[in-house]
Amino acid sequence: MEILFSEVLVTVVLFVWVVFLVTFLTKRIYEFMKKRGLRDNVVVYYNRKIIHILAGGLVAIIIPYTFTTPLLPLAMALLLGLFTYIPHRTGRLMYWFQVENNMYEVSFSIMWGVVIALGWFISNGNFWLGVLPVLFMSIGDAVTGLVKNTLFKKRTKSWWGNLAMATVSIPMGAVMGVAGMIAGAVASFIEHFEYHPIDDNITVPLTSFIILVLAMLYAPSLLTI
Repeated sequence: MEILFSEVLVTVVLFVWVVFLVTFLTKRIYEFMKKRGLRDNVVVYYNRKIIHILAGGLVAIIIPYTFTTPLLPLAMALLLGLFTYIPHRTGRLMYWFQVENNMYEVSFSIMWGVVIALGWFISNGNFWLGVLPVLFMSIGDAVTGLVKNTLFKKRTKSWWGNLAMATVSIPMGAVMGVAGMIAGAVASFIEHFEYHPIDDNITVPLTSFIILVLAMLYAPSLLTI
């Protein structure tokens, strides 16, 4: 697989954007919200979902239009996974979005890269098979979190959040036909459940990805790809 020089440039730009978002922009958002009187856990959770959308979601949408292979996106995702894991190992958390009791942002980064790469390989070069499940994780789950954080002011599970995720994920899934809409609906349901140490950053993209792959293999008429 040949990697174009333009892909290297795009990778650098996207990586710098994500690092800027994680290390600078969300820290400023944290400071602003804290001054407005919001509780620490509320601000941290908002920041995590902002990162979901503006890092995971935005970058995933860009991938199909700028890359010919998934190698550099995968490498970037794994590097970001390491970047977010090291603070947990050293005890120097980026407190404005990281918390001691979970490392879900690490699994988010890894799954982001792995699912996009697997989708590309399985579909023989179509990024959307992996990108759509990643968007369910990045944008759909972020909507869930924002709703729950606004309603309950803490990290919790609520069917209201899952309903909000479904209103975003099902229409988003329509880009890949009926199978995509089914995958969006199932992802919105699955998000409600966690089986520690397996979190929804694993179950949401993995479950929806399996549905799309099964549709590609056994019910291609339900899939637009």
